[in-house]
Amino acid sequence: MKFILIFGPPAVGKMAVGMEISKRTGFKLLHNHMTIELLVQIFDYGTAKFHKLNSEFRRRIFEEVATSDLPGLIFTYVWDFNQEEEKDYVEFISSFFHKNKWEVYYVELESSLEERLKRNRTKTRLREKPSKRDTELSEKRLIAMGSKHKMNTDEEFYYQKNYLKIVNTNLSIKETAEKIVNEFDFN
Repeated sequence: MKFILIFGPPAVGKMAVGMEISKRTGFKLLHNHMTIELLVQIFDYGTAKFHKLNSEFRRRIFEEVATSDLPGLIFTYVWDFNQEEEKDYVEFISSFFHKNKWEVYYVELESSLEERLKRNRTKTRLREKPSKRDTELSEKRLIAMGSKHKMNTDEEFYYQKNYLKIVNTNLSIKETAEKIVNEFDFN
């Protein structure tokens, strides 16, 4: 059983790559907007109640999946490396899987801002993430996040086992997924 955390900045292709891996492996996909889109219908993004429920929903999903007989789960996440509590959160969610003898994999995606701005407007992204459909606002947020947060590593990553970094600026979704599936022998 495998838990795959795909992380990187907004519009780098985490969800689309996760979908492709899911198609190839049968692993289930929980992309970060699955809980976000539900909650923004009730609470404004970023409010205390939004964060509390988002965290609790995800925690409960991880707890149940980790004790299930599913072959794998893919989770996408925007990780801010400037915030130590982000590492603590990743360790917290990974712990559910570690203690239930799942293999945990870390996949980092990196792409140029220019490419991410193009990907911000793809049909799949807009279909799956209604909160991104105001593309002008979404682009402003994407650019602002890039100037405020460090969302890719530029040195050695915390975990060396089961870690892969892919610069996917010039790779298709299928090519990126293929690299991940082959690297970790998910066939």
